[in-house]
Amino acid sequence: MAVSRPANSSTGEVKRAPRARMTGAQRRLQLIEVARGLFAERGFEGTSIEEIAQRAGVSKPIVYEHFGGKEGLYAVVVDREMETLLEMITSSLSKNRSLYRIQQVALALLTYMEERTDGFRVLVRGDSASSRDNATYGSLLNDAISQVEHILAGDFERRGFDPKLAPMYAQALVGMVSVTAQWWLDVREPSKEVVAAHLVNLCWNGLTRLDPDPELVGPDYVEHKARTVGDATSAPSAEGSGTPEALESSDASVPSDSVESP
Repeated sequence: MAVSRPANSSTGEVKRAPRARMTGAQRRLQLIEVARGLFAERGFEGTSIEEIAQRAGVSKPIVYEHFGGKEGLYAVVVDREMETLLEMITSSLSKNRSLYRIQQVALALLTYMEERTDGFRVLVRGDSASSRDNATYGSLLNDAISQVEHILAGDFERRGFDPKLAPMYAQALVGMVSVTAQWWLDVREPSKEVVAAHLVNLCWNGLTRLDPDPELVGPDYVEHKARTVGDATSAPSAEGSGTPEALESSDASVPSDSVESP
């Protein structure tokens, strides 16, 4: 037996429930999310207002009404991503224990990249729009480097190292984390927790065993056996000796917290 469906008496068309209208705030957020995906995929120059409107299911005038144009929309997308990532990194740097700081900064960056991949790709592209040339991933890294430099300078001074070298070490540490994180974004393995643990392993062991006056070595240089990579006291193991928790307590020569909050 055929099931009858309600139809318009004059045209015979099936009636459809009217689609709920978005509020202005909801529509604005939708457009930001749609634009973020397109900007990440095609860049600023390769994305048009028409494409954004089409993917969002609205007319072009709606996009102009909310943002004034593509430049305005791009600026909002970049600002939101910068604020999100900077907040995650800044809160990680505010932790009291130095080893935990390094761990949380690495995890914060990896987590952001995992959860907001499109946003990260927008920042890394660094496309210019209007006067927003300074709103890039590079400028955010510079902010992080400045904070790390401030932390290291105080630590170096207390340990008898030259604090003037802190900027160089800050560049090296932040660069190592950033480049490794971008590599991980493409391969997505091992897990972000494992990657963060090994970054901490390298950073922490390096910082706590700094030579205050390093020199280049000659071709006849022979490493001390106790410091070789294969040495059980320094190499991470499957049992977790390379994890942040193990690193903080495994070696008596490592200070319990060589870097205090400034």
